[in-house]
This record gives sequence, structure tokens and C-alpha cells, in this order.
Amino acid sequence: MAGILHKIHTTLEMIKWEHSIFALPFALTAMLLAASGLPTLRTVVWIVAAMVAARSAAMAFNRWADADLDAVNPRTASRAIPAGLLTRKFVLGFTFVAVAIFLLAAAELNRLTLFLSPLVLVVLLGYSYLKRLTRFSHLGLGLALGLAPSAAWIAVRGSLDPRILALTAAVTFWAAGFDVLYACQDCEHDRQAGLHSLPQSVGIAEAFHAARFMHIAALWMLAWFAWLFHFGLAGWLGVIAVGLLLLYEHALVSPRDLRRLNAAFFTMNGVIAMVFFVFVSADLWLRR
Repeated sequence: MAGILHKIHTTLEMIKWEHSIFALPFALTAMLLAASGLPTLRTVVWIVAAMVAARSAAMAFNRWADADLDAVNPRTASRAIPAGLLTRKFVLGFTFVAVAIFLLAAAELNRLTLFLSPLVLVVLLGYSYLKRLTRFSHLGLGLALGLAPSAAWIAVRGSLDPRILALTAAVTFWAAGFDVLYACQDCEHDRQAGLHSLPQSVGIAEAFHAARFMHIAALWMLAWFAWLFHFGLAGWLGVIAVGLLLLYEHALVSPRDLRRLNAAFFTMNGVIAMVFFVFVSADLWLRR
């Protein structure tokens, strides 16, 4: 039992489960809007369970699928599978358990969430293979995160309001943009391994331009979302705050200096998601 618990702990460290914070605040934002306030505690618990389980399944499967590639990349060779800390069999088993929890949560929410859950899994697990096929694999990751607000809306309402798709588009472009930046550090390795990414295809400088374009598109989508849902001052301040934080994120790194990429990727994106959620929550509270 102690050995299994240690392996689970190692797996959670490997998939950085705390980074569920990236998409979760956007899902909770959609949840509050769909419920016009606070939904039942049961709904909140199952939405959070579904979100964490879905991301855990996606990340564990990614580590399983990329184990051989990680082993020959100096940046990733110390990850748990290539380092021998975990077996591929154990990580695949962890993935199946996370998928089962996700399906259970979907079933506990409503019929439509359960019906759509296999399609969500196709997007989440399929992302791991996109880098083998297309330079635009970053949009696949973006969509995997972008589905969160639409899924949360369906979890509350049992139907989809087209307006929430604006937030899905915003999160998709936001996540795809920071994934382009993150891929810059593996540019040479991707070329040698025959993997596809924007940095590998067009060079780091052009990839930075693409990431900026995606983040500008995300900000426009966020503004459209705010307009569709008639945000008040607090909500619009949230959109402005996201814009300023994205600007600061891009100031942390440049094509010639990637040293602070982890700060830009992990810290700032978690802050962006939480700041937006706090401002929108305040906006909804002030409307009451």
C-alpha cells in the first residue's frame, strides 16, 4: 500500500495536478453565469471532480504516449517514466482510473454531459498525438482547455447557450498562445525527432508573433464574451486585467531570452485565470 501511495504521489507530481488551476477558474466562471449565482454544492463538487479528473487523465496519457520522446530530450529525460520512477503500465492504469472518475462525474451531472463525455475524451487524449501530425497542434491543446467553460455550462443547464462559446474561443486562443511559447524551448529537439510545432516550422521569432496574435484574439473573444453577458464595471475591469497580465507575460520572455519561460507559463497563466474569475464573481455579486 505504501508503494502504491508513493507511486500515486509521484504521478501527481509528474502531471503537475495543481495546474488544473489553468482551466478550472474559467469553468467556474461559466458555472456561475449558467446558474445566475451559486449552483448546488453537489453540482460544484461534481464539476470540480470532472475538471480535475479530465486534466489528470489527459496529462498522464500524454506522459505515457511521449515516454520514448521524453527519454531523448534533455529537458524531459528526468520525468518519471524515462527516469524509471514509474512504469508505463502504472501510468496507463492511473489514466484509466482518472477517465472512470471523469465519466462518473459526467453521469452524476446530467444526461447531456454523459453523452458528450466520450467526445471530450477524444479531444483530451488525442492532443498527445497532434504534434506528430501538424504544426498547429497548439490549437488542439487550446481546445482541450477551451472546452471547460462550455462543459461547465452544460453541467448546470443541461443545454448549451451559444454565447458561452465566446469564452471557449477565448480560452482556446489563450492556451494555444502560451503553448506556442512553451514549445520554443524544444525547437531543436522537435526538428531532430520529426515532431511538428510552430517554433519548429517557422522559427522562434515567428512563433512569438503567432503567440501574440493568438493572445490578441483571446482578448477580443473575452471582450465579446463580456459584451454578450452584459458585464458591469467589475467584469470589464477583469478583461482589462487579463490584457495587462498578458502584456506582462510577453515582457518576461523574448525570442533571444527564454530563461523566464516557466514563470511566464506556469505562474502568470494561473494568475490570469484566477484574476478573471475573481472579477467576474465580483461583477455577479454586485448585480444582486
